Amino acid sequence: MKPIAAVQAVVTADEYDREPTAAELDAIETEMPLIRAEVELLDAQIALLDRATSELNTRRLRRARRRVLATRRELTNRATATAGEAA
Repeated sequence: MKPIAAVQAVVTADEYDREPTAAELDAIETEMPLIRAEVELLDAQIALLDRATSELNTRRLRRARRRVLATRRELTNRATATAGEAA
């Protein structure tokens, strides 16, 4: 009996074994502020899992959520402005 996984790995290896392109790295760099904001939100949510809710923790969570929303808005506006200039 032949293992199928070995045959598939050879077929799909090229796509997953390559380095990211310059365009992909630029896209990641552009989205990095959003990634950082989402990590901060996740940290705040994790901190609230095993602690009693306090005013300080509630504010931290609220600030993190607002930062994520503001960063998303900024990235969306930037993308829209860039698309408008290209047209």
